Amino acid sequence: MKSLSDSNIFFMKRALRLAGRAKGKTSPNPMVGAVLVKNGQIVSEDYHKKAGEFHAEALAIQKAGKKALNSTLYVTLEPCCHTDKRTPPCTKAIINAGIKKVFVAMKDPNPKVSGKGIRELRRNGIEVIVGILEVEAKKLNEAYVKYITTCMPFVTLKIAMTLDGKIATPEGQSKWITGEAARKTVHRMRGFSDAILTAIGTVKADNPELTARLKGCKNPIRIVIDPDFETPEDFKIFNSDAKTIVVKKASTGMAKETRLGKSGVELIHFKGNKLDLKMLMAELGKRQITSLMIEGGSSLASYALKTGIVDKAVFFIAPKIIGGKNSIPAVGGDFFRRLENAYQVKDWHISRIGQDLMVEGYL
Repeated sequence: MKSLSDSNIFFMKRALRLAGRAKGKTSPNPMVGAVLVKNGQIVSEDYHKKAGEFHAEALAIQKAGKKALNSTLYVTLEPCCHTDKRTPPCTKAIINAGIKKVFVAMKDPNPKVSGKGIRELRRNGIEVIVGILEVEAKKLNEAYVKYITTCMPFVTLKIAMTLDGKIATPEGQSKWITGEAARKTVHRMRGFSDAILTAIGTVKADNPELTARLKGCKNPIRIVIDPDFETPEDFKIFNSDAKTIVVKKASTGMAKETRLGKSGVELIHFKGNKLDLKMLMAELGKRQITSLMIEGGSSLASYALKTGIVDKAVFFIAPKIIGGKNSIPAVGGDFFRRLENAYQVKDWHISRIGQDLMVEGYL
């Protein structure tokens, strides 16, 4: 290492990589990595693996044993200090282990912790430095930050389209626009998400499973907007591979609702003819759904953007041209914005996934 600063960045990057190993597995908790260093050498490291299990700091301290005395801790999120959870406060473990210095990437936005964990460590004579690789830490836990500050999930809009912006031919043919590598990436994204949101049009057209068919990936909760409860009971969306929630009008399909309810399907009811997506996001937040990916059709994409629930957009662009004015556009609906008020995508990034391009950015 050229300097102390370089070494600090090195060890915090290590902690962030460790935290990232648990992507999609810790919700509603954040991903956290911890590295204990002594005399410039890593003596132990670990990460939070699942909600309800020990936190990264406690695991690293446990591994280090007596070596933790007078060591330096690098942790990606402010250590917790409250008892309103299933595991003991990490601040106590840090103090009792005799750790002399703590580098924290970011403060915890949870009001039960925010700044309090840092103050407790300092009151006990521990030097605390906050903010090293803070941007990277916030991006890693962007879903947690959104959820803990708004009680609503972080929403990603995913679209697969052709070069000319189409998602299907006029008769609805859409399989497969993108290649196998892009489809595998989507399955991985599903595994990282708490839930997938789609609508009845997509379900009737494709009969999708909406599962993450990759080794080691969990299946997300499947949420279907189906106002009149039209989805056939033998469709794949109701199989036992994952939990399914149907969002429907309160007045429709009561007998069907009873039958599917016995098999574990959950219902969310809304009144009137038009679903309020912001209301739905609040309902999902009550169910501790912290991250949601939208995989629907042209109309759902338009409605989600119009109502302002989308935090991030991920577009997979295939090197194909369908053509035709009646082919289905990526974002349809009657609503549009003039160029001076168009949706702005910031911090965007382009990468190649097999034969396709992936463009992602934040709204």
